[in-house]
Amino acid sequence: MRGYLYLFLSIIFEVIATTFLKLSEGFTFLIPSILLILFYGLSFAVFVFSLKTISLSVGYSVWAGLGTAGAALVGLFMFNELMSGLNVAGLVIIIAGVVIMNMNRKEQGEGRAHST
Repeated sequence: MRGYLYLFLSIIFEVIATTFLKLSEGFTFLIPSILLILFYGLSFAVFVFSLKTISLSVGYSVWAGLGTAGAALVGLFMFNELMSGLNVAGLVIIIAGVVIMNMNRKEQGEGRAHST
């Protein structure tokens, strides 16, 4: 369960970093540029801790999928970006894929990530 808490925190940091990426306008604004580097670093650091108990395939698919959905929502609400029906369908497919990846993990009875 702790792994999923770390994963959720990592996703939040990643979405915040992506927001600052937009606000930096190509690294032309100093403060958003510094903050995007900070939050991406935090996101990856926390993600590493989540992978101690979550398999890489599940962890990364959840991180990428929910991070994409979160960034789309930030774009929609914060930057007034438009979402077409095709965009919405794509996000639904991504989220469905994340759910399916987690269902497969439960069917296999995988409780801990394998470490070498």
